[in-house]
Amino acid sequence: MDKKHIFITGCSSGIGYFCAKQLLSDGYKVVASCRKQTDTDILMQQGITCITLDLADEASIQAGYDQALELLDGRIDVLFNNGAYGQPGAVEDLPTDALRQQFEVNLFGWHSLTRRVVALMRQQNNGVIVQNSSVLGLVTLPYRGAYNASKFALEGLTDTLRQELSDTNINVCLIEPGPITSKFRDNALVAFEKYIDIDSSAHKQHYEKQRQRLSATKGQQPFTLGPEAVYVKLKHAITAKRPKPRYYVTFPTYLFGYLKRIVSTRMMDRILIKSK
Repeated sequence: MDKKHIFITGCSSGIGYFCAKQLLSDGYKVVASCRKQTDTDILMQQGITCITLDLADEASIQAGYDQALELLDGRIDVLFNNGAYGQPGAVEDLPTDALRQQFEVNLFGWHSLTRRVVALMRQQNNGVIVQNSSVLGLVTLPYRGAYNASKFALEGLTDTLRQELSDTNINVCLIEPGPITSKFRDNALVAFEKYIDIDSSAHKQHYEKQRQRLSATKGQQPFTLGPEAVYVKLKHAITAKRPKPRYYVTFPTYLFGYLKRIVSTRMMDRILIKSK
């Protein structure tokens, strides 16, 4: 097996952590990244080469990229953009700063890092860029407007990048998971309580239910899969001679991707509102 050099963001838990650990076990040379130094230290103690990189900080992105490149011997064969979070809240309640921060982490930081890696891959004359999107890059759900918007924007930017690199040996792929076991709800609860004024909102009744859901220590959404389901698709994108432009993961992604093609917008709204 060609020992490809792989750089992954957002590896403190969930998908990023599992994929970094599994790729290393499968013989790849991997550099992971986390936003917090404490998480970086934990991964290093487990034998995973890890750096600290904050996707909301341009200086941190540059420093992280430089460090990863050095650790990967000057070569990045695969970039797996994964670091992201969800900002809950009704669109009318979202402070613009909350929306801006969502885009800083979920889109602008990815774009900044990807530009650097594309320049390197052009020099190498090969590479694979994998963007971990979401079913919410295909359809929207109420009270997830910031996250919906960031993933819709990511999908558009990624499709454009794929078209623009079509005459190179650089492949660009999207993975679109539905519910995956992770700490996503924990991080969303922090963002929710930071930015949303629950008591003053017309959506207060829903917010109370949402806070209970995000705070729940047990139970998970229907059709939830483990991060290994994402890894299967990531592995295909890395190893295939012709990776797919899109990889669906979990039943909801397949279902909503199909329904979006065949039902009216009004009917789709009714389905999605009931799914919230």
